[in-house]
Amino acid sequence: MSYDPVEDLPDEVRKILARQDGLVTRAQLTLHQVPRARTRWRSGRHWTAILPNVFLVDRAPATERQRCIAALLWAGPRAYLTGPSAARLHGLSVTEPARVLMLTPEPCRSREHGFATVRRTTVADHAVVERGPLRYASAARAAIDTASLRPFADDRSALLIEAVQKGTTDVAELHEWLCRLRTRDAKQLLVPLQHAASGAWSLPEAELLDLVATSEILPLPIANPALATADGRALLTPDVWFDDVGLAVMVHSHLHHSQGQEWVETVERDGDLTRIGVVVAGVTPTGLRQDSAGTLRRLEDTYVAAQARARPDVVATPRRA
Repeated sequence: MSYDPVEDLPDEVRKILARQDGLVTRAQLTLHQVPRARTRWRSGRHWTAILPNVFLVDRAPATERQRCIAALLWAGPRAYLTGPSAARLHGLSVTEPARVLMLTPEPCRSREHGFATVRRTTVADHAVVERGPLRYASAARAAIDTASLRPFADDRSALLIEAVQKGTTDVAELHEWLCRLRTRDAKQLLVPLQHAASGAWSLPEAELLDLVATSEILPLPIANPALATADGRALLTPDVWFDDVGLAVMVHSHLHHSQGQEWVETVERDGDLTRIGVVVAGVTPTGLRQDSAGTLRRLEDTYVAAQARARPDVVATPRRA
């Protein structure tokens, strides 16, 4: 006969376990008259002491969500998740972190234990999200804190671009949190935020815009405009658009299309633009990085050639970042 880990527990404790994904604190057990001896006996046999005075009423490995809840129970009622854990809860593409990072306002103190770290902060986040037992930073703060932890500039840019393009947050909110950072921490996020504000939908697109900005021939382009024919028919969105000559530049990358067939279809749809007179130039992330001078020269030559023919009757509408 299997053992019931909640056997003989008061109904109120069972309700707490249901709310907290099978987690309970020693204080909650004591409040509802569960003897310390019973808690000690079960924690060594049928429960898991996941953090000091926080128990998982199971012996199975904790899920990511349970780790987050346990960390909050340990850190106290004013603490909230930030960094990768919060970014994941906001739907950003962040790998599961080894540590659960939290913030807590003064006068609470900074401390860490096991996989949990809580840091005292003097900067209030007035948009902390509460979802059941989870409390986590606003999307902008979570994105900025996560980007700050990334050692490589490309990764920082990719995260902030994703946060803006998914609509998780916007450039203004990111900029506000950036201004609240210490100068040395903010410095490493200035260029990534510029990439997010450029309208690029991926890091290669942001790199393409940076490259175009160095040209003495190419004018200022539009990133990812809504493109339509004169009669209002929607067209494929170009990654970069030179409106004066009707030149579309497409960044073709397997990495930024989730399925191989999606990449094939995107490349084939370039033909829809060509058929109505749009000049389409394709670049790859590899070409951008390994031969940026050659890529820029080819785009400049294509732009000059596009000037020699009539501009197609296409309407481009910029999107807001």
